[in-house]
Amino acid sequence: MAIINRIGDYADDMKTWRRHLHMHPELSLDCHETAAFVVERLKEFGVDEIHEGIAQTGVVALIRGQGDGPVTGLRADMDALPMDETTGAEWASTIPGKMHACGHDGHTTMLLGAARYLAETRRFKGTAVLIFQPAEETLGGGRMMVEEGIMDRFGIEEVYALHTDPFGEAGTLRTTPGPIMAAVDDFHITVRGVGGHGAYPSACKDPMPCALAIGQALQTIVSRNANPLLPLVVSVTMISGGSATNIIPETVKLSGTVRSFDPDLRDMVERRVSEIARGQAASYGVECSVDYVRNYPSTVNHESQTAFAAQIANEVVGASKTVTDLPPEMGAEDFSYMLNARPGAFLFLGQGIGPSCHHPAFDFNDEVATIGASFFARLIETRHGV
Repeated sequence: MAIINRIGDYADDMKTWRRHLHMHPELSLDCHETAAFVVERLKEFGVDEIHEGIAQTGVVALIRGQGDGPVTGLRADMDALPMDETTGAEWASTIPGKMHACGHDGHTTMLLGAARYLAETRRFKGTAVLIFQPAEETLGGGRMMVEEGIMDRFGIEEVYALHTDPFGEAGTLRTTPGPIMAAVDDFHITVRGVGGHGAYPSACKDPMPCALAIGQALQTIVSRNANPLLPLVVSVTMISGGSATNIIPETVKLSGTVRSFDPDLRDMVERRVSEIARGQAASYGVECSVDYVRNYPSTVNHESQTAFAAQIANEVVGASKTVTDLPPEMGAEDFSYMLNARPGAFLFLGQGIGPSCHHPAFDFNDEVATIGASFFARLIETRHGV
């Protein structure tokens, strides 16, 4: 495994940074302390420019090499999740209801490690653009940073990102050309009837049977409306209504998520969710409203950039730990917006089999941080060769 020796020297510092970030998680766009910590480290490293306040708390830093050359973006997300931690680690979250359960503390640390090395050595031409992004988990901070013009403003030509992988052997780098993560949409259905006493349903228009029927009928979208050869998930994940066992409620609400890759399939699901909900409501004699929200598009890797990233992965972790035909996953990523704006690639860095992302016992494996930092640094040095 060809970890850059100088980055290996940073291992203890990187562990300290990561655990500090883990203890102080922040949500969505409210990454003020995290951004301040990043900026403080970048100033210590002596990067050439630091730009703050992009997408409210996003940070972009520039490191210039030896003369003119390519401009490459490297992205790390910074936000945490609204959940309580159960790791029991000494560095566990100090903020109730917030934790780094998706490894963004590790992503930020790996990019900081690469930044320190690149600013110190500068064995490359052109410019490395370091993108520290908020709100990956919620509002699409990646979309916001693109919409605020970072690609044109900083002249970014290609863009790359890593994500920790608790399903992969420690030190593996896995990717694939083309779609790698799904598009994600949400739906919210409100069924309205006439409430009343639970003992006298004939005097009411009960929305509950209709809501349950909608939930069941939505499953036919995958089994009966979709091409079985195309990946699709339709999941009802929330249902709420009622306040007591003897009260028929006025309203019942259902919400859920849709994951897909094919644009036509995505259109079909949106149409069928509405048709099913309204059709069931009509058959039960109640009313309903449907709010279908399109969120992140599919994360689609560009072929030549993915091949280049795989070449770098081979150099850093070896061919036996480099996977280039990873089956697409049904999770979603707002790095998709950056890949829609510029060619690039998204890869998973194995941290060893353990609790999955978004699990309260998840924790980033500090032992792989130097691998991720070495990957970023080698990518810049190779693409921007002196």
